[in-house]
Amino acid sequence: MQRYLVFILLLLGTGFSSACSAWQTAEPAPLLVEKQSFTFENYTTVSGQTIPEVTVGWESYGELNEAKDNVILITHFFSGNSHAAGKYSADDPLPGYWDSIIGPGKAIDTNKYFVISSDTLVNAFPHDPNVITTGPASINPVTGKPYGLDFPVVTIRDFVNVQERLLASLGIQQLHAVVGASMGSLQALEWAVAYPDKVERMVSVIGAGAMDAWTIMALEHWARPIRNDPNWNNGDYYDDDAPLTGVTSTLAMITQQAMHPIIMNMRAPKPEVMPAAMLESVTNSSPVLDYLFANSAVRAPLADANHLLYLVRANQLFVAGHEESLANGMAKVQAKTLFLPASNDLLLQPYLAQQAVAALQEQGQEPQYEEIEGVWGHLDGLFSIGSKAETLKTFIESE
Repeated sequence: MQRYLVFILLLLGTGFSSACSAWQTAEPAPLLVEKQSFTFENYTTVSGQTIPEVTVGWESYGELNEAKDNVILITHFFSGNSHAAGKYSADDPLPGYWDSIIGPGKAIDTNKYFVISSDTLVNAFPHDPNVITTGPASINPVTGKPYGLDFPVVTIRDFVNVQERLLASLGIQQLHAVVGASMGSLQALEWAVAYPDKVERMVSVIGAGAMDAWTIMALEHWARPIRNDPNWNNGDYYDDDAPLTGVTSTLAMITQQAMHPIIMNMRAPKPEVMPAAMLESVTNSSPVLDYLFANSAVRAPLADANHLLYLVRANQLFVAGHEESLANGMAKVQAKTLFLPASNDLLLQPYLAQQAVAALQEQGQEPQYEEIEGVWGHLDGLFSIGSKAETLKTFIESE
């Protein structure tokens, strides 16, 4: 995950030093963590197909108490992984993405809680050495070749079910809280719906209760460049050249949609007036375009095209509980809930969280709702989360 943040922060220029400073002043001595792996056999997906073997990576912070009831699960976002806090080594360039709020004495206090996070199925970056995941790029034991599109379509509920198996392997049957951002917020909410007796508190950061038509369409823009890349070859490219052109365009689209125009315009090169190269040919680039696409190209080899498509579909399919309506799904929630959308989020806009809140209120529940203010857009859920540290701490430690 730190590689992804390095990529984003390098793209943002001076954002790199300011974000590093925010993290490092909060925790001068880094929390050192170790990536671990969990494997189990014969997982049956929501769609009814069986994956012979599933392996996911995970890491934890703090100590599990004897009663095993001090557990907080962190569920990660679309392009993230289980590296939510700390560093793998003291000289890592950046800690995990939520290091500002996870650690000793922080909002999610590892002196009190055992905090655990796992990579999802079909993680976006299976070629990142810090990611452990099963997905289309994995070897199908039946054929001895990568699954490709033979891998079953998976859902947010499948991500949650795999996490439940991981926790059960550790003897954990109860969650003090589950907290997630973006795609992680979908998982956090799905936990509260799928396993209501196991979840005491749920925090949704920059999230939603269901995908509406607009958001499903927006997500489709992430998939089309890959499917239109000739090298994608209907998902069968593992013995040939990968569709890196399509993956690069997808990553560029994700990056731009995750940011607000305010911050992008502050960081990007100022557009030239009538630049000669762009006047010369429609195929020529410019510093503004290079700023976005060149950085995305650096990340593309660590991603996998099919994995990105599967993640897009899992998000497009989401409605809490996979019920006929959002209200039906939310009716199963027993946990205390906190929703923290970002005011300037143009990707998962605040109205999506408000719909989930309204569904709970209509059922007589009292969800807590606050908006994260900032100029980062969707990324305020990462870079501005510290502004809600006290809200988080109070909510997590409440009776």
